[in-house]
Amino acid sequence: MKLNIAVLPGDGIGPEIMKQGLAVMNAIAEKFNHEFVYHEAICGAHAIDSVGDPFPEETFQTCVNADAVLFAAVGDLRFDNDPTAKVRPEQGLLAMRKKLGLFANIRPVATFDCLIHKSPLKDELIKGADFIVIRELTGGMYFGEKYQDNDKAYDTDIYYRYEIERILKVAFEYARKRKKHLTVVDKANILASSRLWRQIAKEMESLYPDITTDYMFIDNASMRVLTEPRFFDVIVTENTFGDILTDETSCITGSMGLQPSSSLGEKTPLFEPVHGSWPQAAGKNIANPLAQILSAAMLLEHFNLVEEGALIRKAVSASLSENVRTPEIQVDNGPKYGTDDVGQWIVEYIKNS
Repeated sequence: MKLNIAVLPGDGIGPEIMKQGLAVMNAIAEKFNHEFVYHEAICGAHAIDSVGDPFPEETFQTCVNADAVLFAAVGDLRFDNDPTAKVRPEQGLLAMRKKLGLFANIRPVATFDCLIHKSPLKDELIKGADFIVIRELTGGMYFGEKYQDNDKAYDTDIYYRYEIERILKVAFEYARKRKKHLTVVDKANILASSRLWRQIAKEMESLYPDITTDYMFIDNASMRVLTEPRFFDVIVTENTFGDILTDETSCITGSMGLQPSSSLGEKTPLFEPVHGSWPQAAGKNIANPLAQILSAAMLLEHFNLVEEGALIRKAVSASLSENVRTPEIQVDNGPKYGTDDVGQWIVEYIKNS
């Protein structure tokens, strides 16, 4: 298979982890006789410095003309520490989602037995946890009307019926492929936007009679994700709640460096790790590349390259079992491996399989 892939390394540790993701992709291409053609483009702080725009038109065209986008991360401390900045790297991420119509973010959450000890949660709570969080990505407060002066500020949490229906359809269909259990997370006791979410979800239940659907307020869901993670199969929620909830799930996996994701919608699908750009670690060869590598696996599986994706996952699991890990998940007094070492080990595993 030939795939044209837009490559957006972004900022901070992005270029380092992207290098390993592409190395793994190349190993897969060689082993399975595929052709992956990469088209690199700028975004985030790098793009602001270069052209003054965190998601320039040229980058958008590169993405929209590709079969898929492999993205790393954006963010820079210069902007984080300057509340007066008018242009920010993260605006490029929001623009990319909006312009590509990427309304459904899919974030799998699963445990690795050899890493359960790295979680701050008790082993008996998280062992065997395996669920997906589906986050609406282009609506809500992040895209609603905003205002700020010296005395007042507001963000409008607005949703339209079509936005809610389409993300719920994605969630119901994912649940149908899994254990047929969907949890709709909202704040319907307080927020009008959440009440519309719940109303529409109730209307759609009859279209999916084989799915067990339950409803949970975000505050309760935030607690139960950490205390009863095995309860969940598929969670669907709005943009802001999903952003917070999916960062919280890193407590289950033991590291945000292990969580990949996909964003699907109207145009080119995008695949990215859920962690940020971690600018403090840039250039130090300590960043965990596994979420980027697993995002590459999700990309391949999206195009029905199931065996290829499975081999990447097997290689990642093997690297963890063999203690080939970056510092944040390394066993006490274990051997030290950098970003490059982990990526190269996985490449060799794929080649020799």
